[in-house]
Amino acid sequence: MFPTPIEKRSRAAQISYQTLIPIALIVWLLPLIAVAMFSIRPLTDFTNGNYWGLPSSFEFFTNYGRVFTDSDMPRYMWNSILITVPTVIGAVALSTMTGFALGIYRFRGNLLIFFMFIAGNFVPFQILMVPVRDLTLSVGLYDTKMGLVMFHIAFQTGFCTLFMRNFIRALPFELIEAARVEGVKEWRIFWFVVLPLMRPALAALAVLIFTFIWNDYFWAIVLTQGPDAQPVTAGITQFNSQFIAQYHLMSAGSIVAAIPPVLMFFLMQKHFIAGLTLGAVK
Repeated sequence: MFPTPIEKRSRAAQISYQTLIPIALIVWLLPLIAVAMFSIRPLTDFTNGNYWGLPSSFEFFTNYGRVFTDSDMPRYMWNSILITVPTVIGAVALSTMTGFALGIYRFRGNLLIFFMFIAGNFVPFQILMVPVRDLTLSVGLYDTKMGLVMFHIAFQTGFCTLFMRNFIRALPFELIEAARVEGVKEWRIFWFVVLPLMRPALAALAVLIFTFIWNDYFWAIVLTQGPDAQPVTAGITQFNSQFIAQYHLMSAGSIVAAIPPVLMFFLMQKHFIAGLTLGAVK
């Protein structure tokens, strides 16, 4: 039923596996390596067609310095922070309370509400482009950071609720029953009993949502138009001019934009892995 572990396969299979793993890793990393190499090239390499050869000169400090001095990159980065952090807090907070209600209490319509949250995850977000844009225009939230935050919270809460509800259902219900026997109020059970047990799930979910929102490009260009509200993913296109695209600066800006989610993952790696594997081994 399950594939045979590589340790129990033939020697030829093990050698093939060990040979193909580095090749697959290089192929997977090739786009990132190309962007990193482009970010240290001068513009003349692109005009002369030198895309994959050795750089004619290394412009690491020049290119990365221009990203911050010749553009609104600091403002775009700050916009991304102001959009991503409230979204993570809002989506995780709402889904934690919703997951607690759907996972702990038994009431009429529990499964129906839960299925509605799940169904929202299967709606192709592209078909929402026109109605969401018209809605933000009608309520005065178009081209604002608040509009992006509210939309992302609404759109991410469905997935977060699914994640949290299933996690809470796996917690030992005896702890909640014991607290109720002691006369503890429901909100105190949630705050002092359930929430501390959910730290791995909270960390894992926060990292996932932070990555989703920080890397969002589609809604950034649909709901914003300008440096006052655009996040860094949309702001990188500022390096495109009418007659030439400054690929070296776009590549450097892409590397800079990728640093925060990568850094957050490594800072939260311990809790992230614990949240994803909790309950996998009894």
